[in-house]
Amino acid sequence: MCDEHTAEDNAQFLSGLSRRQFGAAAGAAGIAMLLPSPANAAVVRGKSVSIKTPDGVADCWFVAPSSGKHPAVLIWPDIMGVRPAFQQMGKRLAESGYAVLVVNQFYRSTKAPFLKPGESFDQPEVRAKIMPWRALLTTEATTRDAQAFTDFLDQQKSVDTKRGMASTGYCMGGPMTMITAALRPDRVRAGGSFHGGGLATDKPDSPHLMVPKMKAAFLFAVAENDDARNPTEKDKVREAFAAANLPAEIEVYAGTMHGWCPPDSKVYNAAQADRAWGRMLALFEKSL
Repeated sequence: MCDEHTAEDNAQFLSGLSRRQFGAAAGAAGIAMLLPSPANAAVVRGKSVSIKTPDGVADCWFVAPSSGKHPAVLIWPDIMGVRPAFQQMGKRLAESGYAVLVVNQFYRSTKAPFLKPGESFDQPEVRAKIMPWRALLTTEATTRDAQAFTDFLDQQKSVDTKRGMASTGYCMGGPMTMITAALRPDRVRAGGSFHGGGLATDKPDSPHLMVPKMKAAFLFAVAENDDARNPTEKDKVREAFAAANLPAEIEVYAGTMHGWCPPDSKVYNAAQADRAWGRMLALFEKSL
């Protein structure tokens, strides 16, 4: 499971750092949290929102340009949920001209943010707390959520429903992005999976088996060590998109570890994360 890899990779990476190097890495991550705004950034407004679903009320973050109508983007965070890093990422995307919803997949169990300062998934007690919440996020549950979140976006005055929407996901959010695209092919025209795990499994509800239902172009940004563990997964995904005659950019990003995209990650790779961000924006510009 990709979520277990997060803990393994963080421990492996950090164990090789001296105290001085660890301090420098932590400082860099703190600086990286202040993500750069794009050129000609739109003025945006963000707010906490509550969204009714068949299973309860999800607390989420919505941010969009302060004027006009724009393509919608639904973001599924990684296993550490909605937090300042993902709010920053949502804001940065909104500044590029998108209406963005960052969701709390764990709303059935807890509100976000649920991590205390200094906590991370590589700590056993944190994993023990989160994994029972994670178990509730079945394909069926994600499908119900994706419908509710898409409906919410389409009801916002800042969303241009005449244009396609996109969905992106990180870590466990990668499969959720594919589920969303398969559920709403009438709306989702672009998707991005960043160090996503469980994209192609041997289960009957494997995300790659849903590709024939999609009408979206996709970007798959794969961590190098994820690919080393499961080198055939990307090939199965590539074959599924080719068979469906859908475009998919699938790349293993050299030097990256699982969890490398969010700016608060202990294995954050700023250069590669920024390159993947650029590829995402190019996909959105072409597809939406």
